[in-house]
Amino acid sequence: MFIGHFGLGFAAKRAAPGVSLAILFLAAQFADTLWPFLVAAGVEQVRIDPGHTAVTPLDFVSYPWSHSLLMLAVWGVLLGWMFRTVDRRAFAVIAALVLSHWVLDVVTHIPDMPLYPGGPRVGLGLWRSMPLTAAVELPLYFAGVWIYARATRGRGTKGRLGFASLWIGLLLLHVVNLAGPPPPSITAIWAGGIVGFAAIMAWSWWADRYRTAI
Repeated sequence: MFIGHFGLGFAAKRAAPGVSLAILFLAAQFADTLWPFLVAAGVEQVRIDPGHTAVTPLDFVSYPWSHSLLMLAVWGVLLGWMFRTVDRRAFAVIAALVLSHWVLDVVTHIPDMPLYPGGPRVGLGLWRSMPLTAAVELPLYFAGVWIYARATRGRGTKGRLGFASLWIGLLLLHVVNLAGPPPPSITAIWAGGIVGFAAIMAWSWWADRYRTAI
């Protein structure tokens, strides 16, 4: 799952209005933020296999430290503790968002999501069908955008256009990822992941800066 994680990040703003949207996005996508660094270091492995599923050409050979249930629980506690003073609900919301990544990925992935490093892998395999994946992921995303829009108010033009450009931009990026060709190399995967998420973090911080929690 990709855009559905951002949907939860948007929705979490209502539960923790004092936390920047950039931090909520980081929590919801923490597994995919950590993963490129571990792939670059050779700690985790991925293989390009066009047709592996209907949605992605990537075969996630090994990613126990970024995507296992146990480790995401650990990362969630650590990240929540780091930002616990930002908002009275920050710890619980951030920890839950980090862990939610595993739950959503189990729904979409084929059985490659580890319970713990070296443990069994699970997955319901929604990625075997593009229409079914879209039927689950897009409503989740739009619901999150709607909740964020109701929980905040834009301050001037920047507040309105920043938010609109963010959610539309993420949607377009999602479409490009689905419709585009397979990545040319493993290096392109991890480098693109690092640069891309850094840009999304900056973009979401800027957009949220001009929104006021209601």
